[in-house]
Amino acid sequence: MLSKNKIKYIRSLELKKNRKEEQAFLAEGPKLVGELLAHFPCRLVAGTKAWLEQYPDLCAGEIIEVSEEELSRASLQKTPQEVLAVFEQPHYEWDASIASRSLCLALDDVQDPGNVGTIARIADWFGIEHIFCSKGTADIYNPKTVQATMGAIARVKFHYCDLPDFIQSASTQGIPLFGTFLDGKDLYKETLENRGIIVMGNEGNGISMPIAQCISHRLLIPNYPQGRPTSESLNVAIATAIVCAEFRRRG
Repeated sequence: MLSKNKIKYIRSLELKKNRKEEQAFLAEGPKLVGELLAHFPCRLVAGTKAWLEQYPDLCAGEIIEVSEEELSRASLQKTPQEVLAVFEQPHYEWDASIASRSLCLALDDVQDPGNVGTIARIADWFGIEHIFCSKGTADIYNPKTVQATMGAIARVKFHYCDLPDFIQSASTQGIPLFGTFLDGKDLYKETLENRGIIVMGNEGNGISMPIAQCISHRLLIPNYPQGRPTSESLNVAIATAIVCAEFRRRG
């Protein structure tokens, strides 16, 4: 049975300040929770009897059998499904040299949790293991973002940092820096590499000036046919998918 205090604790993780203080995050649903159990220490699992019976050797700090009604009171979802769990946030060591030997992403104030979660899935699909984020980028541990990753958070490492300083450091090390711009060069005609950093900008403002000044390869995703009146820009997650697909097609 879930106590009122336990429900209050679970729901408190909707707020970033509480997630930061607890160094924890919430995940919901059998597929997502089942996948994350193999990757992150689990502090709490609240599941229905039917779900718990599928995991007789479940390892968690606390395991609570709940009814669907109890689950709905604790859940942040409109339609709760069988289980929710509280996991510990991971801490990864990193530096710019990662991008000297592999392809990475950087998110410059991408603020929509759904976009960030979708980009995590895209990175996971295309074998990109590191994403560097500005402090203004949506928190990967926001419950909405966690749900949107569909488990990709288990394999893609997120690093929050002073992104302009990080990009400047990468530039001085000669690491290729790619970014999408409306005045860039045709993505499909430019020379691409299987290492470096692909920077994706804010939904409304694109890549900020301090970072844009460091970009060594300015790319454009051309519309079709060229010159035809069209939308002003692509959704950042869709643009990320197109760019990553072309990099991997070449590599």
